[in-house]
Amino acid sequence: MGSSILTAKDLSKVVPSAEGELTILHELSLELNKGDSLAIVGASGSGKSTLLGLLAGLDLPSSGEVTLAGQALSALDEDQRARIRAEHVGFVFQSFQLLDSLNALENVMLPLELDGRKDARERATELLQRVGLGQRLTHSPRQLSGGEQQRVAIARAFAAEPDVLFADEPTGNLDSHTGERISDLLFELNKESGTTLVLVTHDERLAHRCRRLIRLEAGQMVAPLEP
Repeated sequence: MGSSILTAKDLSKVVPSAEGELTILHELSLELNKGDSLAIVGASGSGKSTLLGLLAGLDLPSSGEVTLAGQALSALDEDQRARIRAEHVGFVFQSFQLLDSLNALENVMLPLELDGRKDARERATELLQRVGLGQRLTHSPRQLSGGEQQRVAIARAFAAEPDVLFADEPTGNLDSHTGERISDLLFELNKESGTTLVLVTHDERLAHRCRRLIRLEAGQMVAPLEP
């Protein structure tokens, strides 16, 4: 498989509904190498977030297979999938998902401490300085703007040096100027660390900064587009 870090083969997701079975995704396949960037775009309800969850191992497909860092996810139990995510995956969400009871530094330190890293404080401080928040280490999320909170979330996501970073509408709650800065930051860190980026976004400008782009319609991939 060469340098591929993430593959999906014939991925489908079917769920029960009042009208019978509802197909959310239908036989979707893709392959990403280390350092790639992929945007997933499409209208609401097209299956974007479902695909993201399947690729990240947060959910299992009805059929097909996801292979992440050489591991076939459907062959693993939930604890094993959680371990794969902890070792190889970072997440950035539209809603930031910071812990209000922790300050910026502590939010970034948390995954490192859970991983037993002795250098958690130094690594978290370095990352927050890298994203321009060196003077905001002791501020709680409530004391930070939306853009600052998202920068903390990005620092946290990159803290464990993930092979793949999944971002679900990372600029969705931000004004266009702040969103542009967050986009710049994601691609700078992608380039520096070789982390593969997988983005779900409604922002066409952000989508076309990715090396690859796929568009979903009613759970099916419209011919993959190369921006």
